[in-house]
Amino acid sequence: MAETIQLTSVRGRTREGFARSDVAHWPLRSYLTNSIDLLHQGMNVDLHQHIWTAPLIEGLAARSALPYAEVHGHTAVLHAAGERPSAIDVSSQGAERRTRLLDDDEVDLAVIALSSPIGIEALPHDEATALIDAHLEGVAQLGARFAAWGPLALDQAEPDDVDALLARGCIGVSLPAGALDTPTRLAALGPVLERIADRDVPLFVHPGPGRAQRTAEAPADEPPWWAAVTGYVAQMQAAWFAFATAGRRDHPDLTILFSMLAGGAPLLSERLGTRGGPDINLRDPLTYYDTSSYGPAAVEATARRIGTSRLVYGSDRPVLEPLPTGREAMLLSTAAELLTPVRLAA
Repeated sequence: MAETIQLTSVRGRTREGFARSDVAHWPLRSYLTNSIDLLHQGMNVDLHQHIWTAPLIEGLAARSALPYAEVHGHTAVLHAAGERPSAIDVSSQGAERRTRLLDDDEVDLAVIALSSPIGIEALPHDEATALIDAHLEGVAQLGARFAAWGPLALDQAEPDDVDALLARGCIGVSLPAGALDTPTRLAALGPVLERIADRDVPLFVHPGPGRAQRTAEAPADEPPWWAAVTGYVAQMQAAWFAFATAGRRDHPDLTILFSMLAGGAPLLSERLGTRGGPDINLRDPLTYYDTSSYGPAAVEATARRIGTSRLVYGSDRPVLEPLPTGREAMLLSTAAELLTPVRLAA
């Protein structure tokens, strides 16, 4: 009988056993196979990084419709709906250079997310899954200090898609905020969210469009920072309000992580009350927030509303150079709580 690996969550729930041979295909494979009882305690974890791997760039370069990439030597120019064209230094995305950056940041493990603003998850199913496969293939080649969020194609999304992503070794599932930005859209993904909760893995919400929400590139006169401080923030706030006011009731066991402090949405809870909104639990123990793109002013204000234990480290590298908050040690440690402890069954 094959040796199996039993996965036990931080909340004591048990996930499905997997054959030890399956672990060779998982991003966390060396952690899984080299330890009898790995609880990730004491690890420093960055839950929000991006990498433009060679397979993903190649997949985007083969396209002629948005999103697509034009490659010129070591530079790829990315074109996406709702975004200004942006240049990517492909040579800076290699495993060796990014691992050195982890060392500089004193990070043990980085969890890689697909860059949802470019709209891959919102493409027709076959197009989306082809690029998602390329992304995950690239992340799996980076080595054991990199893991992946599992991006979910929105077209024809089914609960079995969650199982498929986890079988590839993803530590959780990611969705663009635009797919969850109203109670109706959130309800449409209800079966998927139920499966994520049943599998006891976290959901990562990142700025990005839902289906058919964008059709053209941003105008040439739009400042390059504009979308990041307007559209991204609005998407995250809308997704947070949809989940806090309706989604949590329907999915009481779902662990959810909002990037970029959910756009500061918890700070708007008083306004929710004055406008006749429902009561919400700001200190929900299964709702987390990464601090990407924010400094001490926003982080401290949010901590006072939601509690410090709900804040985790997310750098958004290489998009951003993370701002120091004075809470780095705590944030890095708390981020590890979202990883599933691993036990090897005899």
